[in-house]
Amino acid sequence: MPPHSSLFLLLCVAHLTAPLLALPFEQRGFWDFALDGDVGGMMIRDEEEGSAVEELPSPNLPSCPFACQCQLRVVQCSDLGLTAVPKNIPSDTKLLDLQGNKITELRENDFKGLSNLYALSLVNNKISKVHPRAFIPLSRMQKLYFSHNQLTEVPKNLPPSLVELRIHDNRIKKVATGTFSGLGSMNCIEMGRNPIQNSGFEPGAFKGLKLNYLRISEAKLTGVPKDFPDSLHELHLDHNQIQAIELEDLSRYKHLYRLGLGYNHIRMIENGSLAYVPNLRELHLDNNRLSSVPQGLSNMKYLQVVYLHSNSISQVGTNDFCPQGFGMKKTFYNGISLYSNPVNYWEVQPATFRCVGDRLAIQFGNYRK
Repeated sequence: MPPHSSLFLLLCVAHLTAPLLALPFEQRGFWDFALDGDVGGMMIRDEEEGSAVEELPSPNLPSCPFACQCQLRVVQCSDLGLTAVPKNIPSDTKLLDLQGNKITELRENDFKGLSNLYALSLVNNKISKVHPRAFIPLSRMQKLYFSHNQLTEVPKNLPPSLVELRIHDNRIKKVATGTFSGLGSMNCIEMGRNPIQNSGFEPGAFKGLKLNYLRISEAKLTGVPKDFPDSLHELHLDHNQIQAIELEDLSRYKHLYRLGLGYNHIRMIENGSLAYVPNLRELHLDNNRLSSVPQGLSNMKYLQVVYLHSNSISQVGTNDFCPQGFGMKKTFYNGISLYSNPVNYWEVQPATFRCVGDRLAIQFGNYRK
């Protein structure tokens, strides 16, 4: 073989064997393909300088508590069997859902760093203890849902930004003086199904509040409390043990639009007591022990709905609902319920409902003793 042919053969063999000297492909992690697209997603290790591409750190993923779901600043940790508020809640969280767990206590730093939180749901846990500073970091929180727990008092130091508090079905027996001090933005409180009596509201318990809505149903009230905020538009005291409405029971609540007194033991509504609520639109007196239509309804210019069913009313007078003078009532009734009363509807004069907009708005039904 000529010398130049031998040289050519050696060069070809050297060229073919050179790639075999490099190390095999090595995948370093999930992010390699995305971060190293300039080398086709593969890492070729150089024998002299180590990696051919500089090692890149893993991207910072947003934190989310284990087993929870985090999306669009909503953290959902409901029904997970949690016994404490989880760690690593993102600092930009707006809504935190912890309902349906087994949390027994709120500690001082449970909500640290969550200054952007708007709403917190703790419904249906076993919380009986709340650290006095637990809510201090929540400087922007407006809605707190705390129903179905084991609280014996309203938590202290609630955020001044709070607008809505629902603390239904707990074990609260007393609301102390100053409990709601500094909560000038509060608009709505729901605290029914707590074993609280009239004496459980200390003087000044609601001082400073400008509430529109208050519900204390399914409690142990025997009368209408006289120290609720005078700004109320809705007051619901149904499912209590109220015996009567006395003359000045409602004198503080001149701005009421809706009053719920159903499912009590009311036998008497003193004449003149309804005159203190001239703007009332809706009155619930169903499932009580009234023997007649309350006096004063015909003078209520804006009243539109009256629930009187399931009482002991045996007769209805011609002027029980409507004023005698023309044009005195500003709005017609659109709902009067009288069913489940021992009254013979065929004995009621048609003129009784002259200020009712639609005959279908009158509900008599059949009385069953």
